[in-house]
Amino acid sequence: MKIYSLHRKQNLPISVDEAWEFLSNPKNLKTITPDYMGFEILSGADRPMYAGQIIEYIVTPVLGIKTKWVTEITHVIDKQYFVDEQRFGPYALWHHKHFIKEIEGGVEMEDIIHYKIPFGILGQLMHPMVVAPKLNEIFEYRTKKLNELFGNMPEPKIKSKVKVA
Repeated sequence: MKIYSLHRKQNLPISVDEAWEFLSNPKNLKTITPDYMGFEILSGADRPMYAGQIIEYIVTPVLGIKTKWVTEITHVIDKQYFVDEQRFGPYALWHHKHFIKEIEGGVEMEDIIHYKIPFGILGQLMHPMVVAPKLNEIFEYRTKKLNELFGNMPEPKIKSKVKVA
């Protein structure tokens, strides 16, 4: 069983409060997700983020195939980090940690994702050709969109890295 990881960092010239307000609101996911993904929240985004929150989405990750994605917010420390885990969806495992910390001139946002592809060896073969490039594309879009919304800062050393754990 291969577990992959994606590690991203981005600096933004905003306060921790502004970053937290935007990132901890599930409704803002649509803003930072490429339009072709067909991202739509079905339920669970009607309250501020809390541990145990279940959020249901529809996404269209590949070939126009609509997929239901259900995540649970499992950990929340206000203005520091939160964790979302897939309960049902396109991955065999999805564990996404979102960290926010104050730095000189703004905040550093860090995403650490561990994921497993379904379909055994077929999924592993598809990872370098389809899944890893698609995830990098989605997170590049997110970086660009956040820079458009909040402004640019010098980028940290870790920009994007997918690896096998």
